[in-house]
Amino acid sequence: MHWLERHWYGITPLTPLLYLPSLVFRVAVALRRALYRAGILPVAKLPVPVIVVGNISVGGTGKTPVVLWLVTFLREHGMQPGIVSRGYRGAGTVPQRVTSGSDPAISGDEAVMLAQRCGAPVWIGADRVAAARALLAAQPACNVIVSDDGLQQYRLARNIEIVVVDGARGLGNTHLLPAGPLREPPARLTSVDAIVVNISESARIGIQATAPAAFAMTLAGREFHNLLHPGHHVGPEHFAARRVHAFAGIGNPERFFGHLRRLGLSITPHPFPDHHAFTAADLALAGADCVVMTEKDAVKCRRFANENHWALPVAANVDPAFGELVLRKLGK
Repeated sequence: MHWLERHWYGITPLTPLLYLPSLVFRVAVALRRALYRAGILPVAKLPVPVIVVGNISVGGTGKTPVVLWLVTFLREHGMQPGIVSRGYRGAGTVPQRVTSGSDPAISGDEAVMLAQRCGAPVWIGADRVAAARALLAAQPACNVIVSDDGLQQYRLARNIEIVVVDGARGLGNTHLLPAGPLREPPARLTSVDAIVVNISESARIGIQATAPAAFAMTLAGREFHNLLHPGHHVGPEHFAARRVHAFAGIGNPERFFGHLRRLGLSITPHPFPDHHAFTAADLALAGADCVVMTEKDAVKCRRFANENHWALPVAANVDPAFGELVLRKLGK
């Protein structure tokens, strides 16, 4: 976990020391956005609608499950969506397509997982505009782009902005980086089209006062997939009376660990930094009957997996009114 995170969700002695750098960051953020809104910095408009799914805070919020839900929803309503993402650490300067067999060390774990799960074309690149144009050139039938993250990438014109908020952690101490977890001020939520709040109803109620539209979302999943034998699926009862070690290299590992405990698993948790590059040594635990991990981590571990390694895919359950809003914004 980032060493600053423990200071981001409360007021600590470090907060006043980081407040001045936070103000400088706030000014830089506001100036950059103003330059785009004034047309001084150019904005690229694509020939198809663009939906951006992002967040204003650092760390995991449940954004990727929302992207998967949205892509499935759009396809069910007759559209042909494509996904663009920056990829892990920019994934190079040249746009590239990601497939289910792509190397996550090059393309990024989230992008590979999206390609495996959604069936829609996925393209990555440090320049999202170039990645989207490459996708459209390669897939002429695509008629809507979903940007995985990129809320702050204003060069890409967008038709719908969706922010995902972690209902358990909320907006932290509401300070911008580095004094808090925010990339943009809380007031940014008043300008987006929709807020999807993960898990906490109380947080949703608090945000609704300033948000145009807020919707509840929960994550569901109880079927574990074996990494060595992908067709082998088991339920939580498989792990009863077993020594289970749980791995999570995601933005908020505790969410995953809590999910496992609610399924009845007794676990020894092992949190890792987001996008951790797992090795066989990480998973070789003496005394462990089995290891369970997130689906995102599994894409990096399959090459050295054994029959005791399992992944738990999750899916978003979103308020149906959210889908209605998206269709309305798209003119459908």
